[in-house]
Amino acid sequence: MELSREETEERPRNDTVSDDDGDDTPMLSSQALEALKEFLAEQNRLVAEAPQEEEVALVSEDWRLSQFWYDRDTAETIAREVIILCRNVDSPSVACIACPTLYAYLKKIGPEVSAQLLEYDKRFEQYGTEFTFYDYNQPEDLPLSLKHSFPIIVADPPYLSKECLEKVTETISFLSRPGQSYLLLLTGEVQKERAAELLGLRPCGFRPHHASKLGNEFRLFTNYNPGTRLDGWEAE
Repeated sequence: MELSREETEERPRNDTVSDDDGDDTPMLSSQALEALKEFLAEQNRLVAEAPQEEEVALVSEDWRLSQFWYDRDTAETIAREVIILCRNVDSPSVACIACPTLYAYLKKIGPEVSAQLLEYDKRFEQYGTEFTFYDYNQPEDLPLSLKHSFPIIVADPPYLSKECLEKVTETISFLSRPGQSYLLLLTGEVQKERAAELLGLRPCGFRPHHASKLGNEFRLFTNYNPGTRLDGWEAE
């Protein structure tokens, strides 16, 4: 219940304790206090009855394929960043390289976003035409229709090796639309120098986490300064 303007303007004059009591702390009258209690009770009821956003259902991780899904906060944070980037480009489309968690959350939060999942695990063929089989060992063995088609690319190489990142870099070059493009790379801290050398990326303050706790420290690298989003670029 919301207090009327007249009540909020008049009650402070009538409901304060007099100066003779030695305490000038404002106090609500019994009617105003009851109204406030009713208002708070109604707000609590609305919060309790509000539908809770559900987590995205994902297939189980296959550790033999080096699969470790992001936790919900990581997936939602990056998905929202991608949606913001889509507003900055003409004909936005997103390539998700080996990051099915991100693809799933991206389509949940922004179902209108045009996205393509490039993934080795054929269980994700469930995504239909938005799934493309991808083996990083064959970095450019992809449909020609995807070549230079994506102004936004998010990549999560399956292995923390120089060879793997080099080959994923070839894939990124194949997919990137000429001109301005946005690249987000999720990989281990150990790849920091390689990410800078191969792709000109810098780490952000935001730290990705996985549903399964990993021993390796993961980072998010970008080729653009996200400003206050993603906690910005880390100082050099």
